[in-house]
Amino acid sequence: MTIHTANDDAHFMAASLDILHRNSVRLTIGTDFEEYRTLLAEGRPDHLIGAPFDPERHVLDETNGVWVVGRDAEDRIMHTQALRLLDLNHKSLGEYLRRGFREFPPSGMDIDFKRSRYRPGPGARRISGRVVYHGEVWMGGEPGRYRGTGLSCVLGRYAFLVAMQRWSPDHVIGFMPKPVAFKGFAERQGYMHAEPGSLRWFIRGQENPLEGFMVYMSNEDIRFILDMPLRELVALAA
Repeated sequence: MTIHTANDDAHFMAASLDILHRNSVRLTIGTDFEEYRTLLAEGRPDHLIGAPFDPERHVLDETNGVWVVGRDAEDRIMHTQALRLLDLNHKSLGEYLRRGFREFPPSGMDIDFKRSRYRPGPGARRISGRVVYHGEVWMGGEPGRYRGTGLSCVLGRYAFLVAMQRWSPDHVIGFMPKPVAFKGFAERQGYMHAEPGSLRWFIRGQENPLEGFMVYMSNEDIRFILDMPLRELVALAA
């Protein structure tokens, strides 16, 4: 049974909205992924929508998908992220991804799927039930504008809150490039667990693969993270 109170949500929202307001950031959420594609064309014209959230590949609506877009004081898009409830078909996540990892390729790259592979870690073998995939995470703005503000702490945890309110999942997962994970981005987002070497993506014509981590949170982990004083975390991340 999940215990997640309205008071917990209100406490987190009050702290996060204060930090967003101080940085002149406004968030909107939606479930229409054709609209999300249009927003990407406006705010990230060099980015193709990720395969897990492409409405031409998947039936996505309010029951299984949601996106978050942030705008700055000039109404320019400076942030995106999206969530999707997966259908594991009663399998463990490790079993599901053994073949299904090909549904989650890096965007805009010519991937050689025959050479690419997924290696399940011990966490992936244990994860089952209601699982939400978290992706499309991006924060723009002029160089240095948001660096050191702790916004990544707020935005990552906001996604966890949205997932909890909509689906109360057993786990939230994501994939992260090795260089990004090594810079501590998983911790700033709020993820408490990471499995290195989960993914090896080969780009056609290149010998060296792109390596990826799988990051994940349990329902209990998320409730723990959302209950932590947000201002202290932001101060540490700044």
